[in-house]
Amino acid sequence: MEGVQLMSFGEPKFVDAQSIYFGKRRLRLKDVRIVRKDALRRAVAGTVVGNVIEWYEFGVFAYLITVIGPVFLPKADPTVQALYLYGTFAVTFIARPLGGVFCGWLGDRIGRRKVLTFTLLLMSVATFATGLLPGYAEIGLWAPALLVFLKLLQGFSASGEYTGGATFLSEYAPDRKRGFYVGFMGSSYLGFAFGAGLVAVLQVTLGEGAMQSFGWRIPFLIAGPLAAIALYFRYRIEESPAFSAVLKERSEEAQKTGELRENMGVVEVIRAQRRFILPVMGIAAAGNVIAYTMTSFTPTYLNQTLGFQGAQGTLVIFPLFVLAAFATQFFASLSDKIGRKRILFIGAALGILLPIPAFMMMGSGNLWGAALGTLFIMVCATLFSSSYASALPEQFPTESRASALGLAYNLGNAAFGGTAPLVVAALIGVTGNVMVPAYYLIGAAVLGLVSVFFLKETSRRPLNGSLPNVETKDEAQHLVQTQDANALIDRQQMPLPYAAFSRSPDGTIVQLPHDDLAVQRAASEAGISLEAITVTR
Repeated sequence: MEGVQLMSFGEPKFVDAQSIYFGKRRLRLKDVRIVRKDALRRAVAGTVVGNVIEWYEFGVFAYLITVIGPVFLPKADPTVQALYLYGTFAVTFIARPLGGVFCGWLGDRIGRRKVLTFTLLLMSVATFATGLLPGYAEIGLWAPALLVFLKLLQGFSASGEYTGGATFLSEYAPDRKRGFYVGFMGSSYLGFAFGAGLVAVLQVTLGEGAMQSFGWRIPFLIAGPLAAIALYFRYRIEESPAFSAVLKERSEEAQKTGELRENMGVVEVIRAQRRFILPVMGIAAAGNVIAYTMTSFTPTYLNQTLGFQGAQGTLVIFPLFVLAAFATQFFASLSDKIGRKRILFIGAALGILLPIPAFMMMGSGNLWGAALGTLFIMVCATLFSSSYASALPEQFPTESRASALGLAYNLGNAAFGGTAPLVVAALIGVTGNVMVPAYYLIGAAVLGLVSVFFLKETSRRPLNGSLPNVETKDEAQHLVQTQDANALIDRQQMPLPYAAFSRSPDGTIVQLPHDDLAVQRAASEAGISLEAITVTR
């Protein structure tokens, strides 16, 4: 080494001096967080239960479209009723970017846990209120208008629920198994399966007349007691350790300066994180187009377009959603071993190859063909959802993670994902081509494939802006001892103070005391203030 190297978040700077450089100090054992297993279990349970309820509501709404259409628009034909309800579903995604920005900003300001409690409460109240809505026969056009309003509230809250939950679990989980633990977000498919199964049971036991009279209300009203259970679990979770450190740092800084540092606004977040915002939007768009086509469009497609009767479409898909939950967990765990980008790449590639044979099998007219075709789409959806739940939060630093993810994910989801059922249904109506969904999915998968190349691989690495999370003290000691040779460790992205280093002739890196005369001379030549870099945590 020929000079003094100032290691910062930008390019290194060199001056003529002896072989001393300044960079983030070495990790110490006390820097490494050993994750408490009991707290992690509560965090997983408290986060997942809210996400399951969110998808339960989606499942109920998707499978009741053909039932509640006549309740809210009795004078319209079935196609118009379906388009109205798909449009109502799409409306929720208009509120998502606003909700994502607000909930993300609030999460970066007051903490993840408090925002997750707020979003769950708002989402559950809106779902429960849907079950109490009068129909068109009682209040006329106010009925469909109020349904749209409640869906807007659900969209606003759901935007913070998913990205807030993914952020929270990412910050809680040990680095080596982050994909596995965040993968429990895939349990949301169980919520969808529960909603679909409940609707199927009601359709079989009550019949079409009773379902349109009062039966459709039952699944929405059940959201009330489910929310009470979920709030109990969520009340027991603690703030994520990573963000607790940020809050502590802000508090200590405020005590010294007398001012509380504000978190970044939307424009600042976009400017600082512009490199990853567009790729995250692309991944979110592609994954959600496939997911919502499978979950929210396929049930009505099987019934109205392909002629399946009553609960047939539901019974075809119900077991696949249960399978999807377990498949998501498997792929999420696999991403810890082979990398997030590989899983996403495989999902995008299959998203290009499988939709056409999948929809051809759905159109075969038999249950087995419909089930196998839906299975193909499910594989693509679970490959995406298993990995982007952990990969997308990992792209952003801790201090602005919730804001950046809430903005990027919900913009991509709103622009393409949530509108997919409406767009595809409308295109089928205009063209009469039942293969339109396949072409739409292929286009989304191409977008996802391109976006994957611009993501950074983050599997098993500490989160940007956070100290390492491990499971045991032995793992912490090994990490500290091997940090210089560990390709997964980048101290430049960690909240560590700067220190002076020297490299010995045998290549060993030694941290030097700041009162060393050579260090003081090197700092002076480099224009570095030693007082500014001796802060310890």
